[in-house]
Amino acid sequence: MPELLPRRRLDQPREPRGLRFSIDPDAFGQFSERLARFLGTGKFLFWQTLLVIAWITVNLVAVSLRWDPYPFILLNLAFSTQAAYAAPLILLAQNRQDDRDRVSLEEDRARAAQTKADTEFLARELAALRLAVGEVATRDFIRGELEKLVKEQDNRKKVRP
Repeated sequence: MPELLPRRRLDQPREPRGLRFSIDPDAFGQFSERLARFLGTGKFLFWQTLLVIAWITVNLVAVSLRWDPYPFILLNLAFSTQAAYAAPLILLAQNRQDDRDRVSLEEDRARAAQTKADTEFLARELAALRLAVGEVATRDFIRGELEKLVKEQDNRKKVRP
C-alpha cells in the first residue's frame, strides 16, 4: 500500500497556511498582571484624575483647542475603551492568581497529609516505646526481687543448720 503524502494524512494536524501571529500566553499573562497591579494603585488614579481635569479644562476654557466639546464624547470613548481592555486583563490576572492559589493549596494539602502521616507514625512509635518501657524491669522491681531472694536464702540457711 503506498504511503500517503503528509498533507493528506488524517491522523496529524494540518500545517498552518499563511501568516500566523502567536503570543506567548505566559508573557501576556505577566503583562496583564503588571497592568492590573498598576491600575489598582493610587499613582494611576492620580495621573488619570490629572488627565481628566486637564482634558475638561482645555475643552471648556481654550476656545481654539476644543477638540471635544461639552458632552465630552471623546473622553467617554477613551474611558470605555480603557474599561473594555482593563476588565479582561484584570480577569486574566485574577485567573492566574487563582491558578497559583490552587497549586499552593494542593501543595499545602499534600504537606498536611504528610505531616499527619508522620505524626501518626511517631504516635505509634511512642506507644510502642511506652509498652516496651513498661515491660523493662525497673530499679525498684529488681531491688524487691533481690530482697525476696535474700530472704529465701536466709530462710534456707536457718532451716539447714
